[in-house]
Amino acid sequence: MKWIEKLERKYHHLGIPNLTVYLIACYIIGYALQMFAPGVMPYLRLDMARIFRGEIWRLVTWVLYPPNSSNLIFFAIAIVFFYYPIGTSLERTWGSFRYTLYIFSGLFFMILSALLLYLFTGNIVTTGGYVFPLPTSIFTTYYISLSIFLAFALSYPDMKILLWFVIPIKMSWMAIVYGLIVAYDIITYIRMGAWYMAVPIVASLLNFLIFYLSTKNLSRYNPKEVHRRREFQKAMHPGRGSTNSEGKKVSKHKCAVCGRTELDDPNLEFRFCSRCSGNYEYCQDHLFTHEHIK
Repeated sequence: MKWIEKLERKYHHLGIPNLTVYLIACYIIGYALQMFAPGVMPYLRLDMARIFRGEIWRLVTWVLYPPNSSNLIFFAIAIVFFYYPIGTSLERTWGSFRYTLYIFSGLFFMILSALLLYLFTGNIVTTGGYVFPLPTSIFTTYYISLSIFLAFALSYPDMKILLWFVIPIKMSWMAIVYGLIVAYDIITYIRMGAWYMAVPIVASLLNFLIFYLSTKNLSRYNPKEVHRRREFQKAMHPGRGSTNSEGKKVSKHKCAVCGRTELDDPNLEFRFCSRCSGNYEYCQDHLFTHEHIK
C-alpha cells in the first residue's frame, strides 16, 4: 500500500533488525517466570483497569506471556525452531521497517481491543447467566505469532514443511487449516455467549488483514519477485561493485544527505536534483525531502 511505502521511505531507520530474536527472548523470559516465579505473572497482564490506576508498565510487560507456556517441548519446537526461521525469513523478504511495523501494529491492535472491552464492559462480562470479571489472560501474543505464520505462508505459499517431522505439506495448506481453526474458535466463542473471547483474536490478526487483504499487489513481496527485481537492478547497473587499482570496491553513487551508496544497499535508487546548484545526488529516501542547495 502506498501509505506504507511512504512511511518506509521516511522512517526506514526505525526498523528493528532481528526483531524475531527479541520476541523469542520475551517468550523465554515469560516462560522462565511462569516456571520459577508464577506469582509475578498477574502483575504483568494487560489489565486496563489497573493501567488506569497507574500500573502503566502493563502496556509493555504483557508481551512476556509466551504463546503456550504449559508445555516445554511445544515451546522449544514451535517458538525457537519454527517461529525463528519464518520470522527472520519474513524480515529478509520485507525489510526491517515493514516487518517491525507489522509486528507492532499487531501489538497495538491487541492493546486497543483491551481498551475497547474495558470501556464497553467495565471489565464485567456475562456468560451463561453468570457475571464475572473480564479474564485478562485472554490478551496474549499467541495470535500475533499466528499472524507471523500466516504472513510467511502467503509470502512462501509453495514452500513445504514436514508436519510432525514426517508428512510434507505446503505452507499455503497449513495457512488454510490454521485459518479454519481460528474461524472455528471465533464462532464457538460467539455461540457460547463468550463473544469477548473473540475480540482479541480478531484484533491481533488485523495487521494481517491490513497488510494483505487490502492491497492489490500481493506478488510484489513474493520472494521470487524480490529476487527477480534484484537481478534486474544488477543487470541495469553493471558499474556497481567495481574495484579500484587496489582491489577495493568503489561506489558509483552517493547520497548527499545520508552518505549511503549502492554498496550499502543494492536496492537503493539514486537521482540528481535539478533544483540544487551543482551535481548533488540523493537516494530514494531523500530525493524529495532534502533542502535544496542554492
